[in-house]
Amino acid sequence: MSVKQRLQTIQQQIAEACEKTGRSASDVQIVAVTKYVSIARAKEAIEAGIVHLGESRADGFLRKYEAIGNEATWHFIGTLQSRKVKQIIDYVDYVHSLDRLSLAEEINKRANRTIKCFVQVNVSGETSKHGLAPEDVLPFIETLSAFSRIEVVGLMTMAPYTDDEATIRRCFRTLRELKEQVQEKQLPHAPCTQLSMGMSNDYVIAVEEGATFLRLGTCLVGEEEVE
Repeated sequence: MSVKQRLQTIQQQIAEACEKTGRSASDVQIVAVTKYVSIARAKEAIEAGIVHLGESRADGFLRKYEAIGNEATWHFIGTLQSRKVKQIIDYVDYVHSLDRLSLAEEINKRANRTIKCFVQVNVSGETSKHGLAPEDVLPFIETLSAFSRIEVVGLMTMAPYTDDEATIRRCFRTLRELKEQVQEKQLPHAPCTQLSMGMSNDYVIAVEEGATFLRLGTCLVGEEEVE
């Protein structure tokens, strides 16, 4: 199935979820996660109307960026090692995995412009996942006021991989409530209006719980081998 056909199905599901919850589908952005597919497949996503592309490894990101450049808005969605920041930071538009002070320091040091960042939160508490504990989110964001090149646009999380809808929904709802707590502080460096949550297996639930950025790989671009 082509990316365009997959996208049409996904957009219909997003529209239905938004109608159910009184949201506008235009408030939900799809990030095509292209880390497991070829440059050709990533280009197919752009031709289908996708604006946002997401990569999770520095080398893969740089290969895609070299081929596609400013045709896409670029999201770095994986764990970002501090030593890799200088390789990619001039080319990314969003970083979805800010979760420690050392990384914030490196981004601020290396960036030549303001970088839109999502603070990653480990809502589920799973040891296999990165991110801050929910209780540490607000103190961490407050410390980021010292970094002029970081703007906290929102929060990011990954729900447990499970068929238990209640567990998934609770995870996303917790992140939304955390976002609202940050917004109440009205911090100039942290408007925190966005929620990066929802992947191929749970994006409909994420939309119902307030997601504004969905990170979709398998269901949108598939899993073909990278070049």
